[in-house]
Amino acid sequence: MDNESNIAYITLSGYVEMNKYRYLYFTVLFIVYVLIICSNSTIVYIIWTDKDLHEPMYIFIAALLFNCVLYSTTVYPKLLIDFLSEKQIISYSACLFQFFTFYSVGATEFLLLAAMAFDRYVSICNPLRYQAIMTKATVTSFLILSWIIPFIHLGAETFWSAKAKLCSFNLKGIFCNNSIFPLQCVKSRLITIMGLVSLVYVVILPILFTIFTYTKILIISFEKGKAFRRKAAETCIPHLLVLIIFSYLAIYGIIIARVESDLSETVQFVMTLQLLVYHPWLNPFIYGLKMKKIYKRLKFSHLTIV
Repeated sequence: MDNESNIAYITLSGYVEMNKYRYLYFTVLFIVYVLIICSNSTIVYIIWTDKDLHEPMYIFIAALLFNCVLYSTTVYPKLLIDFLSEKQIISYSACLFQFFTFYSVGATEFLLLAAMAFDRYVSICNPLRYQAIMTKATVTSFLILSWIIPFIHLGAETFWSAKAKLCSFNLKGIFCNNSIFPLQCVKSRLITIMGLVSLVYVVILPILFTIFTYTKILIISFEKGKAFRRKAAETCIPHLLVLIIFSYLAIYGIIIARVESDLSETVQFVMTLQLLVYHPWLNPFIYGLKMKKIYKRLKFSHLTIV
Protein backbone atom coordinates (compact mmCIF):
# COMPACT_ATOMS: atom_id res chain seq x y z
CA MET A 1 0.00 0.00 0.00
CA ASP A 2 1.22 3.48 -0.80
CA ASN A 3 1.19 5.13 2.63
CA GLU A 4 2.02 8.51 1.12
CA SER A 5 -1.18 8.43 -0.94
CA ASN A 6 -3.30 7.50 2.06
CA ILE A 7 -1.84 10.24 4.29
CA ALA A 8 -2.21 12.92 1.61
CA TYR A 9 -5.31 15.08 1.56
CA ILE A 10 -7.63 15.34 -1.42
CA THR A 11 -9.31 18.63 -2.30
CA LEU A 12 -13.03 18.43 -3.06
CA SER A 13 -13.37 21.03 -5.81
CA GLY A 14 -17.03 20.54 -6.74
CA TYR A 15 -18.38 23.20 -4.39
CA VAL A 16 -19.71 26.42 -5.93
CA GLU A 17 -19.70 29.97 -4.47
CA MET A 18 -18.76 28.73 -1.02
CA ASN A 19 -17.71 32.14 0.33
CA LYS A 20 -21.06 33.60 -0.67
CA TYR A 21 -23.51 30.80 0.12
CA ARG A 22 -21.81 28.55 2.70
CA TYR A 23 -24.32 29.35 5.48
CA LEU A 24 -27.27 28.98 3.13
CA TYR A 25 -25.94 25.59 1.97
CA PHE A 26 -25.39 24.51 5.56
CA THR A 27 -28.86 25.60 6.74
CA VAL A 28 -30.74 23.98 3.85
CA LEU A 29 -28.81 20.69 3.98
CA PHE A 30 -28.99 20.54 7.78
CA ILE A 31 -32.79 20.94 7.67
CA VAL A 32 -33.04 18.29 4.93
CA TYR A 33 -30.83 15.88 6.90
CA VAL A 34 -32.95 16.33 10.05
CA LEU A 35 -36.14 15.77 8.02
CA ILE A 36 -34.66 12.62 6.47
CA ILE A 37 -33.71 11.19 9.86
CA CYS A 38 -37.01 12.14 11.55
CA SER A 39 -39.36 11.03 8.74
CA ASN A 40 -37.63 7.71 8.10
CA SER A 41 -37.14 6.97 11.80
CA THR A 42 -40.80 7.72 12.57
CA ILE A 43 -42.06 5.04 10.19
CA VAL A 44 -39.37 2.58 11.32
CA TYR A 45 -40.45 3.18 14.94
CA ILE A 46 -44.14 2.69 14.07
CA ILE A 47 -43.39 -0.62 12.35
CA TRP A 48 -41.08 -1.71 15.18
CA THR A 49 -43.61 -1.01 17.96
CA ASP A 50 -46.85 -2.07 16.24
CA LYS A 51 -47.22 -5.86 16.32
CA ASP A 52 -49.86 -5.72 13.56
CA LEU A 53 -47.11 -4.48 11.23
CA HIS A 54 -44.71 -7.32 12.03
CA GLU A 55 -45.22 -8.83 8.60
CA PRO A 56 -42.49 -9.43 5.98
CA MET A 57 -43.62 -6.54 3.75
CA TYR A 58 -43.47 -3.99 6.58
CA ILE A 59 -40.24 -5.42 7.96
CA PHE A 60 -38.65 -4.90 4.53
CA ILE A 61 -40.03 -1.35 4.43
CA ALA A 62 -38.52 -0.65 7.86
CA ALA A 63 -35.18 -2.05 6.67
CA LEU A 64 -35.36 0.08 3.52
CA LEU A 65 -36.07 3.29 5.46
CA PHE A 66 -33.36 2.48 8.01
CA ASN A 67 -31.04 2.03 5.05
CA CYS A 68 -32.05 5.52 3.83
CA VAL A 69 -30.79 6.97 7.11
CA LEU A 70 -27.49 5.11 6.67
CA TYR A 71 -27.29 6.25 3.02
CA SER A 72 -27.65 9.89 4.04
CA THR A 73 -25.27 9.57 6.97
CA THR A 74 -22.47 8.39 4.67
CA VAL A 75 -22.41 11.86 3.10
CA TYR A 76 -24.35 14.54 5.02
CA PRO A 77 -22.14 14.97 8.13
CA LYS A 78 -19.03 15.51 5.98
CA LEU A 79 -20.95 17.90 3.70
CA LEU A 80 -22.11 19.97 6.66
CA ILE A 81 -18.55 20.15 8.00
CA ASP A 82 -17.24 21.19 4.58
CA PHE A 83 -19.80 23.99 4.26
CA LEU A 84 -18.38 25.60 7.40
CA SER A 85 -14.72 24.89 6.62
CA GLU A 86 -12.30 27.18 4.82
CA LYS A 87 -10.88 24.23 2.91
CA GLN A 88 -12.90 21.28 1.63
CA ILE A 89 -10.42 18.43 2.01
CA ILE A 90 -10.43 14.76 2.98
CA SER A 91 -7.71 12.16 3.49
CA TYR A 92 -7.50 9.42 0.90
CA SER A 93 -8.24 6.71 3.48
CA ALA A 94 -11.35 8.60 4.68
CA CYS A 95 -12.32 9.16 1.04
CA LEU A 96 -12.12 5.43 0.36
CA PHE A 97 -14.20 4.71 3.45
CA GLN A 98 -16.89 7.12 2.25
CA PHE A 99 -16.78 5.53 -1.22
CA PHE A 100 -17.17 2.08 0.34
CA THR A 101 -20.05 2.96 2.67
CA PHE A 102 -21.92 5.10 0.12
CA TYR A 103 -21.97 2.44 -2.61
CA SER A 104 -22.44 -0.50 -0.21
CA VAL A 105 -25.51 1.04 1.38
CA GLY A 106 -26.77 2.18 -2.03
CA ALA A 107 -26.45 -1.34 -3.43
CA THR A 108 -28.27 -2.73 -0.39
CA GLU A 109 -31.26 -0.67 -1.52
CA PHE A 110 -31.52 -2.61 -4.78
CA LEU A 111 -31.28 -5.97 -3.01
CA LEU A 112 -33.94 -4.96 -0.47
CA LEU A 113 -36.24 -3.87 -3.30
CA ALA A 114 -35.65 -7.24 -4.99
CA ALA A 115 -36.53 -9.03 -1.74
CA MET A 116 -39.68 -6.92 -1.44
CA ALA A 117 -40.63 -7.79 -5.03
CA PHE A 118 -40.28 -11.50 -4.24
CA ASP A 119 -42.39 -11.05 -1.11
CA ARG A 120 -45.14 -9.30 -3.12
CA TYR A 121 -45.02 -11.98 -5.81
CA VAL A 122 -45.54 -14.78 -3.30
CA SER A 123 -48.23 -12.84 -1.43
CA ILE A 124 -50.24 -11.92 -4.53
CA CYS A 125 -49.60 -14.83 -6.88
CA ASN A 126 -49.21 -17.71 -4.44
CA PRO A 127 -51.07 -16.66 -1.26
CA LEU A 128 -51.77 -20.20 -0.02
CA ARG A 129 -48.03 -20.89 0.35
CA TYR A 130 -47.11 -17.42 1.61
CA GLN A 131 -46.76 -18.35 5.28
CA ALA A 132 -44.70 -21.43 4.42
CA ILE A 133 -42.32 -19.54 2.11
CA MET A 134 -41.93 -16.16 3.82
CA THR A 135 -40.94 -17.48 7.22
CA LYS A 136 -39.00 -15.51 9.82
CA ALA A 137 -35.83 -17.36 8.79
CA THR A 138 -36.38 -16.46 5.11
CA VAL A 139 -36.92 -12.78 5.89
CA THR A 140 -33.87 -12.69 8.17
CA SER A 141 -31.73 -14.33 5.49
CA PHE A 142 -32.85 -11.79 2.87
CA LEU A 143 -32.05 -8.91 5.21
CA ILE A 144 -28.60 -10.22 6.13
CA LEU A 145 -27.66 -10.99 2.53
CA SER A 146 -28.88 -7.57 1.38
CA TRP A 147 -26.22 -5.92 3.54
CA ILE A 148 -23.45 -8.53 3.39
CA ILE A 149 -23.26 -9.07 -0.39
CA PRO A 150 -22.61 -5.37 -1.23
CA PHE A 151 -20.12 -5.09 1.62
CA ILE A 152 -18.12 -8.01 0.22
CA HIS A 153 -18.15 -6.73 -3.37
CA LEU A 154 -17.41 -3.10 -2.52
CA GLY A 155 -14.96 -4.13 0.18
CA ALA A 156 -12.80 -5.96 -2.35
CA GLU A 157 -12.93 -3.04 -4.79
CA THR A 158 -12.04 -0.56 -2.03
CA PHE A 159 -9.15 -2.75 -0.81
CA TRP A 160 -7.49 -2.76 -4.23
CA SER A 161 -8.20 0.94 -4.72
CA ALA A 162 -6.30 1.61 -1.49
CA LYS A 163 -3.21 0.07 -3.09
CA ALA A 164 -3.33 2.40 -6.09
CA LYS A 165 -0.87 5.29 -6.35
CA LEU A 166 -2.38 8.76 -6.78
CA CYS A 167 -1.16 11.29 -9.35
CA SER A 168 -3.87 13.87 -8.68
CA PHE A 169 -5.32 15.19 -5.43
CA ASN A 170 -8.11 17.29 -6.88
CA LEU A 171 -11.45 15.46 -6.87
CA LYS A 172 -14.10 17.08 -9.09
CA GLY A 173 -17.02 16.54 -6.77
CA ILE A 174 -18.39 17.22 -3.29
CA PHE A 175 -17.99 13.71 -1.90
CA CYS A 176 -16.07 10.54 -2.70
CA ASN A 177 -17.85 8.51 -5.35
CA ASN A 178 -16.54 7.07 -8.62
CA SER A 179 -14.68 10.34 -9.12
CA ILE A 180 -11.83 8.87 -7.07
CA PHE A 181 -10.70 6.66 -9.97
CA PRO A 182 -9.41 9.47 -12.24
CA LEU A 183 -7.10 10.43 -9.35
CA GLN A 184 -5.15 7.19 -9.74
CA CYS A 185 -1.96 7.24 -11.82
CA VAL A 186 -2.82 4.05 -13.70
CA LYS A 187 -6.28 2.83 -14.58
CA SER A 188 -6.34 -0.62 -13.01
CA ARG A 189 -7.92 -3.35 -15.14
CA LEU A 190 -8.56 -5.41 -12.00
CA ILE A 191 -10.46 -2.57 -10.28
CA THR A 192 -12.45 -1.95 -13.47
CA ILE A 193 -13.41 -5.64 -13.70
CA MET A 194 -14.33 -5.74 -10.01
CA GLY A 195 -16.44 -2.62 -10.47
CA LEU A 196 -18.29 -4.17 -13.40
CA VAL A 197 -18.86 -7.41 -11.47
CA SER A 198 -20.23 -5.43 -8.51
CA LEU A 199 -22.45 -3.40 -10.84
CA VAL A 200 -23.90 -6.57 -12.36
CA TYR A 201 -24.40 -8.52 -9.12
CA VAL A 202 -25.67 -5.82 -6.77
CA VAL A 203 -27.41 -3.42 -9.17
CA ILE A 204 -28.33 -4.78 -12.61
CA LEU A 205 -29.45 -8.28 -11.60
CA PRO A 206 -31.61 -7.07 -8.68
CA ILE A 207 -33.20 -4.44 -10.95
CA LEU A 208 -33.93 -7.02 -13.67
CA PHE A 209 -35.32 -9.46 -11.10
CA THR A 210 -37.55 -6.74 -9.61
CA ILE A 211 -38.83 -5.64 -13.03
CA PHE A 212 -39.44 -9.27 -14.09
CA THR A 213 -41.31 -10.01 -10.84
CA TYR A 214 -43.59 -6.98 -11.05
CA THR A 215 -44.24 -7.69 -14.73
CA LYS A 216 -45.48 -11.17 -13.80
CA ILE A 217 -47.64 -9.66 -11.04
CA LEU A 218 -49.06 -7.18 -13.56
CA ILE A 219 -49.84 -9.92 -16.09
CA ILE A 220 -51.55 -12.11 -13.49
CA SER A 221 -53.49 -9.15 -12.04
CA PHE A 222 -55.05 -8.41 -15.44
CA GLU A 223 -56.36 -11.96 -15.55
CA LYS A 224 -58.12 -11.50 -12.21
CA GLY A 225 -60.91 -9.23 -11.00
CA LYS A 226 -60.87 -5.58 -9.95
CA ALA A 227 -60.38 -6.41 -6.26
CA PHE A 228 -57.24 -8.39 -7.08
CA ARG A 229 -55.88 -5.58 -9.27
CA ARG A 230 -56.58 -3.03 -6.54
CA LYS A 231 -54.70 -5.10 -3.96
CA ALA A 232 -51.76 -5.53 -6.33
CA ALA A 233 -51.66 -1.82 -7.11
CA GLU A 234 -51.83 -0.74 -3.45
CA THR A 235 -48.84 -2.83 -2.42
CA CYS A 236 -46.73 -2.70 -5.59
CA ILE A 237 -46.95 0.93 -6.73
CA PRO A 238 -44.93 2.35 -3.79
CA HIS A 239 -42.14 -0.19 -4.40
CA LEU A 240 -42.10 0.59 -8.13
CA LEU A 241 -41.95 4.34 -7.47
CA VAL A 242 -38.97 3.87 -5.16
CA LEU A 243 -37.24 1.58 -7.67
CA ILE A 244 -37.74 4.03 -10.55
CA ILE A 245 -36.56 7.07 -8.58
CA PHE A 246 -33.54 5.36 -7.06
CA SER A 247 -32.52 3.63 -10.31
CA TYR A 248 -32.66 6.93 -12.19
CA LEU A 249 -30.59 8.73 -9.55
CA ALA A 250 -28.08 5.86 -9.26
CA ILE A 251 -27.54 5.64 -13.02
CA TYR A 252 -27.20 9.40 -13.23
CA GLY A 253 -24.70 9.34 -10.34
CA ILE A 254 -22.55 6.74 -12.06
CA ILE A 255 -22.61 8.61 -15.38
CA ILE A 256 -21.79 12.03 -13.93
CA ALA A 257 -18.93 10.58 -11.88
CA ARG A 258 -17.42 8.46 -14.64
CA VAL A 259 -17.96 10.60 -17.75
CA GLU A 260 -16.36 13.97 -18.38
CA SER A 261 -19.18 16.47 -18.73
CA ASP A 262 -19.45 19.89 -20.40
CA LEU A 263 -22.00 20.99 -17.80
CA SER A 264 -21.06 24.00 -15.72
CA GLU A 265 -19.83 23.48 -12.15
CA THR A 266 -23.03 25.05 -10.80
CA VAL A 267 -25.26 22.64 -12.73
CA GLN A 268 -23.16 19.64 -11.68
CA PHE A 269 -23.21 20.80 -8.06
CA VAL A 270 -27.00 21.18 -8.02
CA MET A 271 -27.60 17.88 -9.83
CA THR A 272 -25.25 16.02 -7.49
CA LEU A 273 -27.18 17.32 -4.50
CA GLN A 274 -30.31 15.77 -6.03
CA LEU A 275 -28.77 12.33 -5.51
CA LEU A 276 -28.59 13.03 -1.78
CA VAL A 277 -31.93 14.77 -1.29
CA TYR A 278 -34.72 13.24 -3.36
CA HIS A 279 -34.45 9.55 -2.62
CA PRO A 280 -34.00 9.42 1.20
CA TRP A 281 -36.46 12.28 1.66
CA LEU A 282 -39.22 10.96 -0.64
CA ASN A 283 -39.17 7.32 0.52
CA PRO A 284 -40.94 7.83 3.88
CA PHE A 285 -43.61 9.98 2.21
CA ILE A 286 -44.20 7.38 -0.51
CA TYR A 287 -44.63 4.58 2.02
CA GLY A 288 -46.34 6.71 4.64
CA LEU A 289 -49.02 7.94 2.25
CA LYS A 290 -49.41 4.95 -0.08
CA MET A 291 -49.40 2.07 2.42
CA LYS A 292 -52.79 2.13 4.14
CA LYS A 293 -51.81 0.45 7.41
CA ILE A 294 -48.81 2.76 7.90
CA TYR A 295 -50.88 5.82 6.98
CA LYS A 296 -53.56 4.88 9.53
CA ARG A 297 -50.91 4.50 12.26
CA LEU A 298 -49.42 7.88 11.32
CA LYS A 299 -52.84 9.55 11.50
CA PHE A 300 -53.56 7.88 14.84
CA SER A 301 -50.19 8.98 16.24
CA HIS A 302 -50.84 12.56 15.08
CA LEU A 303 -54.31 12.63 16.66
CA THR A 304 -52.91 11.21 19.90
CA ILE A 305 -50.25 13.93 20.06
CA VAL A 306 -52.80 16.66 19.29
